This record gives sequence, structure tokens and C-alpha cells, in this order.
Amino acid sequence: MPAHEAALWEAEDLDFRRIVLGDVHEDENLFYLISCASFIESGSDLYTHNLIDFFRGDTEVADWLRDRWEPEELKHGRALRAYVQHVWPEFAWQPAFDAFLHEYATYCKVELLAPTRALELAARCVVETGTATYYSALAHSTNEPLLHELAERIAADEVSHYKNFYRFFKRYRAQEAPGRARVLATVGRRTLELKSEDADCAIRHVARSHAPERAGDSAYLQQISARMNATIRRNLRPGTTLKMLMRPLALPPTLQAIVQWPVEQFMQRVFLR
Repeated sequence: MPAHEAALWEAEDLDFRRIVLGDVHEDENLFYLISCASFIESGSDLYTHNLIDFFRGDTEVADWLRDRWEPEELKHGRALRAYVQHVWPEFAWQPAFDAFLHEYATYCKVELLAPTRALELAARCVVETGTATYYSALAHSTNEPLLHELAERIAADEVSHYKNFYRFFKRYRAQEAPGRARVLATVGRRTLELKSEDADCAIRHVARSHAPERAGDSAYLQQISARMNATIRRNLRPGTTLKMLMRPLALPPTLQAIVQWPVEQFMQRVFLR
């Protein structure tokens, strides 16, 4: 197995009998963290198909997206859904997900991709950094052993995905020579979008099923989002996150020393706010 590939696993490998239900069932914040993630991961085929079209003609990238990345993202969705349905069987996952997917599909448009392949791959590095950070923080936030294991497995997959996107990015950077300023602009813009309508959409649709009487209460939805963000903020490792985000810039040591502090301040505003 190449060094940049994570260990293979399947959702069916997980033993849900290990869950101590009393430790997690009453944790509403955990319910939203896992349920929202399960929705977004389960809808990943929407934007995967856009990416495959975007890289049409590049067999290496398109084949990897179709044969490795999409199946693993959907696997994450199946595993998270199974966890939700085991711990919170009263939650009507499928109808809520169907409603989410109907809205989410409007956010997954080809025209929202970056203007060039190199820049889109830089943007994908940012997205994979965000997801790896999310699941690593989720793993560190819980003592429930199966959730800890599941979140660590997904985080490892996301780091592997990052390494592949970065490998492809280096190839296209050599071909397209986008310039460090354009890469920085793409990384910065995509970083600001990490906490965007995807998560808000998932929260809304989970709440409509889980707490329909409060689904229209914007203050309640904001409180949910704030609690979720606080959990990730308390448990993330900012040093690793910042290194992953800065890597596509390929800064020489002297320049990196100059720009590292302002870049870190910007990134921390996003990830640590």
C-alpha cells in the first residue's frame, strides 16, 4: 500500500455492541455533531461527480476520485448513519436526509469550482484539512470507545485524501504555474467557506426532524452551531491544521518565517473562533 494511503476498513467492521448507550444518548451536542456529519458525508457523491467531470481526460485523478475517494466518503456516511441509528433510533434519519439532500444539491454546482485545476486541487486540500481536523477533534472530545475509533478512522482517511490531492496539486502547479498569490487567495477564500452553508443546511434539517417545535428558532439553531464549534475548538490541534493549510503555498523558509504569523492569525480566526 502506498505511504499516502490509510489502512482500509469497512463500516461493517464496527461493533456497535461496544457502545455504552447511557454515556451518549442524552448528549444532544454529540447527536448533532454526528448526525450533521452523516448527512454531509452521505451526500458526497454530488460534488464527486462534479470533480470527475472537471478532471475529465486526466485518468489518474478521475479514476482515483471515482474508485477511491467517493467510495470512502460514502463509507463514512454509512458508518456515521449506522452510529446515529444505533444510539438514537427514534431519529427518522432517512426522511431528514432526503430533505437535506434536496437543498444540499443546490450548493454542489460545477460553476462553484475554482477556475483552474491547480487552484481547485489547492481548494480540495483545504477541505480535506477541515474534515481531518473535525474528525480528529471529535475523536479527542469523547470517551465513548467506538465513536473514538470511528472518528480516528475517518480522520486518517481524510489525511490520506489530503495527501493525494496535494500530490495532484503539485503536478498541476508545475503545469499551470498559478503563482503563490493566487494559491494563497484560493486557500484563504476556501478556508473562510469551511463553516458555510453545508453545516448550516445539515443543522436545519436535523433540527426539523429532531426538534420540529424549535426548527424555526434561529437563536436555537445558532446555539447548536456554537456548541458544535466549541467542541471542535477545544479539541483540535491547531499546529497540524495550519501546517496542512500552508503546505500548498510552498514557501521558502525565509518567506515562511515572514508570513507565518499573519497566516496563523487568519487561520486561527476561522478555526478557533
